[in-house]
Amino acid sequence: MEKYRNFLYDLGPILKKRALEAKDERDTAADEVEREYLSGRLMAFNEVLSIVQQQAKAFAIPLDELRLE
Repeated sequence: MEKYRNFLYDLGPILKKRALEAKDERDTAADEVEREYLSGRLMAFNEVLSIVQQQAKAFAIPLDELRLE
């Protein structure tokens, strides 16, 4: 059980960091085509984070335990 807890504890910040990086990349895109692609990538990260947060709530897991507060 502990390995799953550690996995989820590490996963939250990794996803959050990647989402913030995707936002920065989108905001500094060289052209509109790249910006559109990076916007889609950012939306995907946001969707994944939203699902993780919803599932945590459904299982009564506080977001701070996933480092997603």
